[in-house]
Amino acid sequence: QVQLVESGGGLVQAGGSVRLSCAASGRTISSYAMAWFRQAPGKEREFVSHISWDGSSIYYAGSVKGRFTISRDNAKNTVYLQMNSLKPEDTAVYYCAAETRPFYSGSNYGALYNYWGQGTQVTVSS
Repeated sequence: QVQLVESGGGLVQAGGSVRLSCAASGRTISSYAMAWFRQAPGKEREFVSHISWDGSSIYYAGSVKGRFTISRDNAKNTVYLQMNSLKPEDTAVYYCAAETRPFYSGSNYGALYNYWGQGTQVTVSS
């Protein structure tokens, strides 16, 4: 079992920055691909970014590319999402997810991820 706990969300003004953290426990995530997804009110969950087990492969959704940066610290069993130049349309609950096939590069498809955190709210005011 892997438990994922997101933190770092909150209220921020447009143009501001937020850093989300996803701390894993129960098992090391060093061989797992990790991802961030988000869900805005009344909308379906959407992919944000994924990172391979070793950080060598990273992918972003077009809507966040150039503004968001995903990273991981396997020694701390933690994944991060640095969010810059935030826009009101970035308002959502942000979830991290783990894909437990060893040494997988990651995917945009949420259905492939085995474990999910409870989410952290990010609200961007205009």
